[in-house]
Amino acid sequence: MKNKIARILCGVLALVFVAMAQAPVLASGPTNYTYTYNEWGVPVPSPDAYRVTAFLLGEDLGVGHFNNPRDLSVHANYIYVADTYNNRIVVIMANEDGTHEVVDVAYHVYNDGVVDTFSRPYGIFVSDWPMTRGERWIADTHNNRILHVDENWNVITEMGHPEDLSLLDEDLDFLPEKIAVDFSGRVFAQVRHVNRGLMEFAFTGEFAGYMGSPPVSVSPIDQFWRMVATREQRERRILHVPVEYNNVSIDTEGFLFVTTSSTGVDPVRRLNILGNDVMIRNGFTYPIGDLWWTDTGQFAGPSIFIDVTALPNNTFVAFDRTRGRLFAYCSQGHLLYIWGGPGFREGFFDLPVALDNMGYTIFALDAGAAAITRFDLTEYGYFINQGLALYHRGLYEESAAAWQEVLRLNGNFGLAYVGIARSLLRQGYYREAMRYFRLQNDALNYGRAFGFYRRQWVEENFWLFGTGFALIILVPPVVKRVRSVRRELKEA
Repeated sequence: MKNKIARILCGVLALVFVAMAQAPVLASGPTNYTYTYNEWGVPVPSPDAYRVTAFLLGEDLGVGHFNNPRDLSVHANYIYVADTYNNRIVVIMANEDGTHEVVDVAYHVYNDGVVDTFSRPYGIFVSDWPMTRGERWIADTHNNRILHVDENWNVITEMGHPEDLSLLDEDLDFLPEKIAVDFSGRVFAQVRHVNRGLMEFAFTGEFAGYMGSPPVSVSPIDQFWRMVATREQRERRILHVPVEYNNVSIDTEGFLFVTTSSTGVDPVRRLNILGNDVMIRNGFTYPIGDLWWTDTGQFAGPSIFIDVTALPNNTFVAFDRTRGRLFAYCSQGHLLYIWGGPGFREGFFDLPVALDNMGYTIFALDAGAAAITRFDLTEYGYFINQGLALYHRGLYEESAAAWQEVLRLNGNFGLAYVGIARSLLRQGYYREAMRYFRLQNDALNYGRAFGFYRRQWVEENFWLFGTGFALIILVPPVVKRVRSVRRELKEA
């Protein structure tokens, strides 16, 4: 109990010092309320991991007011914005000095040399894969098509309503909204009113089927009543159908992140090539956003993720539509930090719709404010991401040093203890790793470290077991023989 109280007091003091000290940061700008959840599910304030470094409005960029923009995609140092209700794609270049300028505005594509205008383009994807680098895919939603174009806006392929009507109802419009493309050129589209999963198209444009359909959950009670109910009763009951995705994105390893607005299912999933969810969820809680919320008020209900972007170290950031917050999770599913919120000032959002990254720089699109917010890492956020990146590269000592810097800035950040412990575990320092896992109450990893330590101790002290075993085997016969000799001598 004393150790627990001491840890809590140290954490409070660390937060006070962080709040008072003006530590040098990698990004300057307005601060946000940043927090995380500890192992007991309690929200804990932390230093800023990201800060606003730019707030981009269409008027300031010289292209007029953005009108309900719905998507953005980052390629190299260019930001492509689907300015949906202006029926255009705006290309913004991010300069090295932190400034931004518009370099292209496209209202149409060239389809066999003929000008072909957009109609409410909801989504855009720009490829960074070697085979298709720089090529663009546009969800031209109200034209009921997906356009694959080159860097000069010439149409390469056009994808529309599948010809086989059994694959998509005849009376259902083909309304693609978000797109992701893998390294082989396969196109995965999130389509409005489609609940069979993502629609998959081949590189040449043919419809290949559905993938990643969300699982349907039916309770045992519902299954029982369906067995005993009459046909009329079954028809009146609520149908259990797969949920509909609201976005799709892809990481550098080719895995798809999908999000959904439906309750009762995982708000974010990571799909492999077979459509199976392979997301690792080893954190104290699953990646679901806020753990606490109310059912009343303007911002009621659980977090609803509207987009996800994956950073170079396999960290992913999810955008919460309910309260305009950004949630960062490591590849193991541990929550790193949360920032942002609802509002109309820099770093806050009215209607979050899209997210993408340029390295560790994050661009967030707000349709309500018709603006793009740029976030850059602070010193605190830099060391967290550096610790994760070094660990994934196998540089365990360097990773532990980065986590020590994190603890210098925030002694209350529990994952830093886990990071140091994991580094020590990889280096074979099992007893030291156990100590750090215990500080974070990480029972699972503590048990793993203890297992390794026990085996190491047995190997190092095997001679003790050998000696003991030998004594058990040899001593009794010797004692027996000595007693026998003594008895014989005594009788003689």
